[in-house]
Amino acid sequence: MSKQRSGRSASRRDGSAPAAGLPVNKNDEVMLDIIGMTHEGEGVGRVEGFTLFVQGALPGEKVRAKVLKTKKQYGYAKLLELVQASGDRIQPPCPIYDQCGGCQLQHMDYTAQLAWKRQLVVDNLQRIGKLQIMGAPGRGAIAGSGGAEGAAANLTAGAEIGASDGDNVADVSASAAGAQADGIIVRPTLGMDEPWRYRNKAQVPIGVTDGGLVGGFYARGSHRIVDMETCLIQHEHNDDVVAAVKRIGRELGISAYDEETGRGLLRHVVVKKAFRTGEMMLVLVTNGRDIPHLDAWIGSIREALPQVESICQNVNTQRTNVIFGSETRVLWGKDVIYDYIGDVQFAISARSFYQVNPVQTEVLYGKTVEYAGLTGNETVIDAYCGIGTISLFLAQHAAKVYGVEIVPEAIEDARSNAKLNGIKNVVFEVGASEDVIPNWKEQGVTPDVIVVDPPRKGCDPRLLDTILAMKPERVVYVSCNPSTLARDLRVLEDGGYKTVEVTPVDMFPHTVHVESVAVLVKSGTAS
Repeated sequence: MSKQRSGRSASRRDGSAPAAGLPVNKNDEVMLDIIGMTHEGEGVGRVEGFTLFVQGALPGEKVRAKVLKTKKQYGYAKLLELVQASGDRIQPPCPIYDQCGGCQLQHMDYTAQLAWKRQLVVDNLQRIGKLQIMGAPGRGAIAGSGGAEGAAANLTAGAEIGASDGDNVADVSASAAGAQADGIIVRPTLGMDEPWRYRNKAQVPIGVTDGGLVGGFYARGSHRIVDMETCLIQHEHNDDVVAAVKRIGRELGISAYDEETGRGLLRHVVVKKAFRTGEMMLVLVTNGRDIPHLDAWIGSIREALPQVESICQNVNTQRTNVIFGSETRVLWGKDVIYDYIGDVQFAISARSFYQVNPVQTEVLYGKTVEYAGLTGNETVIDAYCGIGTISLFLAQHAAKVYGVEIVPEAIEDARSNAKLNGIKNVVFEVGASEDVIPNWKEQGVTPDVIVVDPPRKGCDPRLLDTILAMKPERVVYVSCNPSTLARDLRVLEDGGYKTVEVTPVDMFPHTVHVESVAVLVKSGTAS
């Protein structure tokens, strides 16, 4: 029987010395105290200063783990035994949680998830942005988002920073002076009262297992499809539609796409559910335009799923893991379904982008409008406006809103949504923000507020330069990636702005993802 020594050395079944001077080898068993968690949800422990990442381990736990792989500064280990469990650990309710890669935090109490996500934002702002956080003694306890190398190099074992007290600030100008003197206020994460069944869209890959058509999600870290009948973060009706489509497909002998050979017909089943109106859309993503037994398939779907009001086909014949191809056609029913965020109505087509958590989207956009501090007289620019979701919210409180987006189809949807709602004080233009906004400036557009909602890679450096050149009174930054948020806030701070307040928003409970809204004001101004 092998021996283990906590945090110092490990048993080596073959009696070999550690590779390259490392304190552990592959297949060693070690006892670890978990002192933090990475941005990917892996527990972090150390052996003689060497960092090991352990999937499924929580901060505060003592675990026995087996080393799977080592690199120069860090390695990965498999959880073998919980010697001492965290008080934040719960039993994951999903029966395939350990197999499916869709969720990463179901084994963590939801209140603890919200605290961890706030801390993740704090750590990034401090470590990457070099920003001072109100009430923070220094770098936090949880590994930030610089990947494994960053986590290994920067992890510290300080106490977790508590949430800020106080009500939400309707007018952040009162906080500006304090932010400059005492640091940025990072509010508690805004979570959900019911953090289950929140997704309005399912994108289910289809494959073959043991000769039968299956559909579910990819196994953790792979492209192996795990068949599933229910997903606890999907709306129940999405589950019903996916299950029925799989059953009908099997009955009609529909073939599933094979990634390795490029053969087979059905690639993905995409379902969209409008929470407010109840309307549903089904999109069959196929490897080719011709669908055998098409009339029988549509008839069976309509009979089994009367709540579906639109059946579409998207054709994707490319050898790629991108879900959609360029051609979409309506097989039966309407070409769009309708839903609301707040009192703004949106038309949702087969390929249009729409936030997948409508409940928290309203929270996110409400915080954005609050941070914009609008009185009805302002001119606002919405960079990365997409289909106009934030723009149309802002337009209800501003004199004029200009939205820019590089995707032409999104701008078409944005204009249609503005017309649908009778909102006339908004202008949408196709192009890169860093090109379009200077043109607007030449036309005399002077924004009081610029709102940005970039992809995970953050703002284009030229857009940040453009913002600094435009000199709006406020910048509101909506972020889906704490590390690029921190990087971009540093640039804006160096350019003459002060970050006043940041509020994390939990758009994706039980996953490691966190959205944030930040507000910046020009240095030396109170509003």
